[in-house]
Amino acid sequence: MARAAALKQEHVPAASKPTLDLFTKNVGFTPNMMATFAQSPIAFNAWAALLSSLSKALDVKTRDSIGLAVSEVNGCDYCLTVHSFTAEHMAKLPAEDIILARKGHASDPKRDAAVQLARKIIESRGHVTDADLQAVRDAGYTDANIMEIVALVAMYSLTNFFNNVFHPDKDFPAVAPAGSI
Repeated sequence: MARAAALKQEHVPAASKPTLDLFTKNVGFTPNMMATFAQSPIAFNAWAALLSSLSKALDVKTRDSIGLAVSEVNGCDYCLTVHSFTAEHMAKLPAEDIILARKGHASDPKRDAAVQLARKIIESRGHVTDADLQAVRDAGYTDANIMEIVALVAMYSLTNFFNNVFHPDKDFPAVAPAGSI
């Protein structure tokens, strides 16, 4: 059960409205997470700006795979439903790759290195080893790319924590619990 109400359109703060309207237009409906998050224009618009900037980082399959890996570690059921949906419909990842990403891996070797690093970052709270960094560099990522992976981990963690605190009602198709995949 939701711990904070998703706002109806007429109750959205004016400073959140343009951002929320853009998401609604792009997604085709207003996700409950966003309608809840919009209550704080400061937090909502800051997250939206970060999301917009990081949508240019890496490629969509890698971004969605990182989102799945991070959401799995953080136990965010809402984000797992969103990232599973976007991974399938936007990134065009096959079901097997979605499951691999939730487990911190990918079928593509380069993407696998990024997803493994993202999982290690979240599990170790950023205390990765020199070998972890070298492995992702050896896969073809630059230090700038590694910084983008760290930023993606932080951004996905922000929404994971938000959703774990407020429990917005799910509005994307349910996914199987991690124990059954």
